[in-house]
Amino acid sequence: MTKKKIVLLDGNSLAYRAFFALPLLTNDQGIHTNAVYGFTMMLQNILEEEKPTHMLVAWDAGKTTFRHKTFDEYKGGRQKTPSELSEQFPYLRKMLKAYNIPQYELDQYEADDIIGTLSHQGDKKDAEVVVISGDKDLTQLTTEHTTVFITRRGITDTEKYTPEHVMEKYGIQPHQIIDMKGLMGDSSDNIPGVPGVGEKTALKLLKEYGSIEEIYASLDKITAKRLNENLTQNKETAFMSRDLATIVVDAPITISIDDLSYSGPNMDELINIYQELKFNTLLEKLGGNPIEEKQEDVEVTTVSEIDVSQLSNEMALHIEMMDENYLRANIEGVSLTDDTKTLYLPFEVVQKSDSFQAWLKDDTKKKLCTDSKAARASLARHGVEVNGIDFDLLLGSYIVNPSTSSSDVASIAKQFGYTNVQQDETVYGKGARKALPESDVLAEHAGRKALAVWNLRSTIEEQLKENEQFDLYHELELPLALILGKMESTGVATDKEALAKIGTELSARITDLETLIYEIAGEKFNINSPKQLGVILFEKIGLTPIKKTKTGYSTAADVLEKLASEHEIISHILLYRQLTKLNSTYIEGLLKEIHEDGKIHTRFQQALTTTGRLSSINPNLQNIPVRLEEGRKIRAAFVPSEESWSLFAADYSQIELRVLAHMSEDEKLIQAFKDNADIHRSTAADVFGVEVDEVTAEMRDAAKAVNFGIIYGISDYGLSQNLNITRKEAAQFIETYLASFPGVKKYMDDIVQTAKEQGYVTTLLNRRRYLPEIKSSNFNLRSFAERTAMNTPIQGSAADIIKQAMIDMDARLEKEGLQARMLLQVHDELIFETPEEEIEILEKIVPEVMEAAIALNVPLKVESSHGKSWYDMK
Repeated sequence: MTKKKIVLLDGNSLAYRAFFALPLLTNDQGIHTNAVYGFTMMLQNILEEEKPTHMLVAWDAGKTTFRHKTFDEYKGGRQKTPSELSEQFPYLRKMLKAYNIPQYELDQYEADDIIGTLSHQGDKKDAEVVVISGDKDLTQLTTEHTTVFITRRGITDTEKYTPEHVMEKYGIQPHQIIDMKGLMGDSSDNIPGVPGVGEKTALKLLKEYGSIEEIYASLDKITAKRLNENLTQNKETAFMSRDLATIVVDAPITISIDDLSYSGPNMDELINIYQELKFNTLLEKLGGNPIEEKQEDVEVTTVSEIDVSQLSNEMALHIEMMDENYLRANIEGVSLTDDTKTLYLPFEVVQKSDSFQAWLKDDTKKKLCTDSKAARASLARHGVEVNGIDFDLLLGSYIVNPSTSSSDVASIAKQFGYTNVQQDETVYGKGARKALPESDVLAEHAGRKALAVWNLRSTIEEQLKENEQFDLYHELELPLALILGKMESTGVATDKEALAKIGTELSARITDLETLIYEIAGEKFNINSPKQLGVILFEKIGLTPIKKTKTGYSTAADVLEKLASEHEIISHILLYRQLTKLNSTYIEGLLKEIHEDGKIHTRFQQALTTTGRLSSINPNLQNIPVRLEEGRKIRAAFVPSEESWSLFAADYSQIELRVLAHMSEDEKLIQAFKDNADIHRSTAADVFGVEVDEVTAEMRDAAKAVNFGIIYGISDYGLSQNLNITRKEAAQFIETYLASFPGVKKYMDDIVQTAKEQGYVTTLLNRRRYLPEIKSSNFNLRSFAERTAMNTPIQGSAADIIKQAMIDMDARLEKEGLQARMLLQVHDELIFETPEEEIEILEKIVPEVMEAAIALNVPLKVESSHGKSWYDMK
């Protein structure tokens, strides 16, 4: 019979470790995920290395335990759990459920006590027990059969405690650790101990006398006067402290070792939660496809020559491509349906049929599309024009519920209960095995997508009308798709030689930095190797290690930044890393994205974010780094596509703060914007209680952090990290801010109440964000929903405004008969290319149009610039 191997995890402790070890991460819905991700990485390492037969994650049941009856201040003074961590606990539990790992908590007891009781049971059965925690208190459980791993730094660095290791490290037996805690106390748990007795003194006493009882029986032998007095006066406290530090091994739990058998995860559930949290790397490691529902039979006719009589005045239209990037992918064919017939046209049929192309171009023939932007842009590459698009499945479903955004037709259809279409992966495969199927399989797959569009139109449009969102869909998003498609097809001219030259200059800088780093280090080594770099920094140069990993010293950016003042080599290494990333990601990466026409054609994702913001991919031109001058210089490669033309940019100034002023109706904020004041300086004056001309740069920076932080629902923890101040100071700062701007405070309270009453919040144009967790009895889920309720209307309304501006701007350019073309939207900025002679006109009409996009009770302000490249625009 296989010997049992029982792995017991301290859930709260490991969650805290993961949260503070990793930077704050969020998925596209704004949910913080760093603790879940770090915990999952730890869990995977544990499963691979320990291969448990039995497993449990123990949780603390609440703030009050039986120990509080002994000492009311037990664990007093602990800071409140950051909301960014609190909101992740439900997802941690959900993830563990998908792993099929038992979880347990017990009222009035701590996770330590559950672990202690189960490890004691396992020990008595001679099972191998592994305990993993960040709390050294659990080392008292170490026995011949029980090993305790204590996390040190990061999420994978642990220290292994066996009885031998405890003896080697402390010179005492594991059971004496509770005596040590009784004497020295534990500030993290607010266990008082004996004043003046630290770890060194406690260990000395225990090595000599063995236990607290023996120490007090031998007080006359302790000659150090102050120590003797402290021990004598605090005898009761010492014994109480030991009791508080003692882990219970006979807690009244209702589970036993036999209930903890572990046989592996539920893959479907695990895939679902990885998808929800956007853990793409972990998702790829899992492999496998979701289970597909049984498909109903459909009849799809492949035509080699299209007859105009087969085309109706209204049809669902789908462009079938094997790859997502429709600006590069081959078009395999086009499927059509009006429910009386479903047709599939291989693309060569489309290309040679003038009559079909005329039908596509005819604005009176209504087309229902899966993705209108992809349809237009993909066909435009082949000189085929599409007009008359009257429905877009992707956009309609996205507006109905942006939280479940997906570009896959099968996934969208499934949200509305329609399962008669397959996932692309099922038909094409994935990775190296991805390939075109037989022609009849391809035709049927494309036909099913067209049928899904046809069948779902009425359902989605009815839902949009019921939600009063049809105008948002039909008057904003659908026309915008046409404009974005034109922008994608137009592309941005890119000076390949200039980009390559910037790359050459970067490479030279990188080489100079390498030489300098080798000179300072006194030898050559691989700067990109954390192991070799660690040896140089912490062994040869002698810097103090901050973190260690299994393979050596941590040389992560956050570690090096903390060491920057200790040695000149650090700043050079940090710059070296930044420049090598710029070179590989943005120089080499952008060079690969230049199309044959000498342009980069980015794709705008219109149906992705929960706030309505556009994002850019293949490549992401919204995210070219500008903090370093070397990063800003990359923009010099983006130029007009025609001679004697320039680039022109127009940028909304502080649009989200202006939306906040409008929505909150806060008089001070509104007046500040009406007075065209420096909003951050004005805020600082109010918060710090000084005159505007007395505001220092530090005050303004702090006010700026709060101004923007409020928009994103920042917590005291988040603000403390941004400003490098204590959480208490940050909390006070936020409180003072809200007292200074009562309208903002009222807005926050009111919007949360509205969300609770109706289950969602809306933007100025009625874009919705559903928040089912707002009524949850779970504090963590509810608090996350409340923060989301506060910031979504602001961020989403800013997105609505610039989208409306793009539509209005496109119409104005046409009305004025201008040659100028809109090229990019970068957050709150629009970028055009224009003949020189039209710059003066754009300087007048672009701010005019953008500032009038949506009327607010504060003025919108737009600043413009122009130049011969994106970098030169000033």
